[in-house]
Amino acid sequence: MPTDPWPNAPELPRPVIMDQRWTDTVFLHWRIPEAVAAAFMPRGVVPDVFDGSAWVGLIGFRMQGAGLGRGPGVPYFGSFNEINVRLYSREADGTRGVVFLSLDASRLAVVLAARAAGIPYVWSRDRFRGASPSDPSTGYAVRRFRGGARSDFAVAPEFDVEASDPLSVHLTARFGLHTRFRGRTLYVPNTHAPWPLFRAQVTVLEDQLVAAAGIAVSGPPESVLFSPGVRTQFGRPRVLRGAD
Repeated sequence: MPTDPWPNAPELPRPVIMDQRWTDTVFLHWRIPEAVAAAFMPRGVVPDVFDGSAWVGLIGFRMQGAGLGRGPGVPYFGSFNEINVRLYSREADGTRGVVFLSLDASRLAVVLAARAAGIPYVWSRDRFRGASPSDPSTGYAVRRFRGGARSDFAVAPEFDVEASDPLSVHLTARFGLHTRFRGRTLYVPNTHAPWPLFRAQVTVLEDQLVAAAGIAVSGPPESVLFSPGVRTQFGRPRVLRGAD
């Protein structure tokens, strides 16, 4: 399968506002019509299309050691599981990002702080499923409170099959997020080394989070990936001009 060079991460605007590590990351992706994704885009950005389609992702990972600036990780609140549903965005100048439809986490203080900043976190009960000698699957289970949506998904990584094809790079080489805050579209940049990516096979998939976010998918995901993780840093947000 052809490979696609990993793009150079952009230089991060100073100051660094947050440092963290994402580990045991599971990526599941489905094709969706571009028009469906367009309905969720903040003003000033459009869906970033690959192979004629927009893509929706169900992503689970373990946040570890998140801290402010370059400081140490915040005890307890800086480490938790996160499960998000996301789309892919692009500005007129080609800057690419993600648009989060939901982000589930169990740390209520983190959820409240993020929602105050316009990031759609949801307070949920979640669990990480680690691989074992008897079961190579790695994944996540989510249960929203008050009978809300739930999800249970896991994959068996194929560590001898590296994923460096153009679609895998398109879905994971993302260095920022687009969001609306107080009537403006913001771009929050981040930087990290290339994901160590491997193909994986789905072993468990019972999901309601994508549908709860307003996206209909059917059948198995077209792209299934696993990564041991990367360290990342976030920089100062910028306002998109002309997107008011």
